[in-house]
Amino acid sequence: MSAENPTTIAPKKTPLYDAHVAAGGKMVDFGGWLMPVQYSGILEEHHAVRNALGVFDISHMGEVFVSGPEASAWLNVMLTNNVDRLSVGERQYTFLLNERGGVIDDLLVYQIDEAKYLLVVNASKIDEDVAWLQSHLRPGVTLENRSGEFAGIAVQGPRAVQLFDRFFDGKISRPACNEIKRYEAECTLVWIARTGYTGEDGFELFFHAECASAIWNAILEKGAEFGIKPCGLGARDTLRLEMCYPLNGSDLSPNRTPLEAGMSFFVDFEKPEFIGRSSLSEQRQDGVRHRLVPFKMKGKTPPPRAHYGVFKNGQQIAETTSGTVSPSLGIGIGMAYLPTEFARINEEIEIEIRGRRFPAVIQKKPLHKKQT
Repeated sequence: MSAENPTTIAPKKTPLYDAHVAAGGKMVDFGGWLMPVQYSGILEEHHAVRNALGVFDISHMGEVFVSGPEASAWLNVMLTNNVDRLSVGERQYTFLLNERGGVIDDLLVYQIDEAKYLLVVNASKIDEDVAWLQSHLRPGVTLENRSGEFAGIAVQGPRAVQLFDRFFDGKISRPACNEIKRYEAECTLVWIARTGYTGEDGFELFFHAECASAIWNAILEKGAEFGIKPCGLGARDTLRLEMCYPLNGSDLSPNRTPLEAGMSFFVDFEKPEFIGRSSLSEQRQDGVRHRLVPFKMKGKTPPPRAHYGVFKNGQQIAETTSGTVSPSLGIGIGMAYLPTEFARINEEIEIEIRGRRFPAVIQKKPLHKKQT
């Protein structure tokens, strides 16, 4: 087939694309989006978030609004967590499952009004999520995919609260963990959530796309005194993997359940009905055969990556789902679904890297622990 195949779809650009290029961001195709993988370097950006402050473009994430008198009841059927436990201004981490209990997407649901919710979904899953939700829509529920209207920015790091106070000049109190607040800025309505994907304190801001450059530049300007650095997908991946946060499409998939991923806490079996419940109940009763576990390499080795073979007693028992070199620990780390008989803390395994096998050890989550 020719390179001029008309079915080829060009990657999308976020509203901050030009700002990334101007700042020297190295752009890559990520889930159909052109995103910066790094600016000054993954190590420098990673340490900025762990020790001071970093800012990420998350405009590729999807924003889907659900409203109506039956919204909460319907969401409780579609999602694993229990939205009835939310109050206005609160959020939950939850899963959208297929009938077999496999993960279509992991997402955040915010209750932003009495009968209105905001779902923040993974960028590569927007169309699939919306199609799945639309195919199960019930009377009394309105579903609006407004992903194209919004931009998003994540500010992460131990100095995030200082920047928050500086940025808003004391006009708004900080949201608590798992809380979302509404703020009327000069150019747009801003939703501000106290959450992130790095294991550090931080905030995520969602607002209309036309204001993206102005807000991005203001954050960098006011964050300069706190050591802020623009950060790319490379640092985002090393940061989340040190915390053992799963990545959809790698550590989570339609062929794996939340129970296998070790995330049953976000599944409410007290609910009488949700898609995938029957399969998960059966799996919970019988016990999972595989579990997602983190590992750490022993000594200096080449970096582990996804889809590398995992061996025990000379036999391949699995393959890695994620892998990298941890900037905080200075050693290779990763995750893999192992048979339950091997998925034990301190169990020794081997990872095949470039045709050679190197020793590794199963660890307790998270791999990176904050200094107290």
